Amino acid sequence: MHPATLPAEVLLSDCHTTHTRRSGPGGQHRNKVQTAVILLHRPSGCSAEASERRSQSENHRVALKRLRLRLALEIRTLPESLEPTRLWQTRTHARQLKVSADHDDYPALVAEALNQLQVANWEMARVAGTLGISTSQLTKLFRRLPSAWVALNFCRATHGLPLLK
Repeated sequence: MHPATLPAEVLLSDCHTTHTRRSGPGGQHRNKVQTAVILLHRPSGCSAEASERRSQSENHRVALKRLRLRLALEIRTLPESLEPTRLWQTRTHARQLKVSADHDDYPALVAEALNQLQVANWEMARVAGTLGISTSQLTKLFRRLPSAWVALNFCRATHGLPLLK
């Protein structure tokens, strides 16, 4: 199972959490309280942080979301099956994938797509067919977030394939 798909409690049990202070807006309150949150995923070494909010709990939520996305983009695992996961199936209808880049499911879907692409030698059409969506829908999944688009093209380039435009 890919770490980006784990429930929050399980993922956090694999993480080291650090609270610290950061500079920026927020005035005196920000300088007195350690509201910045840094999460380090021990098994992979991936980390994410958030410090833009004045609430430590809000920063924790944002840091966890960023960590999930970083794990989705950087960690490849072999899919348990070539069939789409239950999450993927609930998000597709009539060969369309319904998800926003801001949704909590987005990192898990990106991880699944990248894992399937790795198995299929980065053939977009083949993976789109396997996942039950159109090739343009698979492309749009990555285009929704610039870092996901860059990660996809980086993987393609390292395997000698042309970059997607």
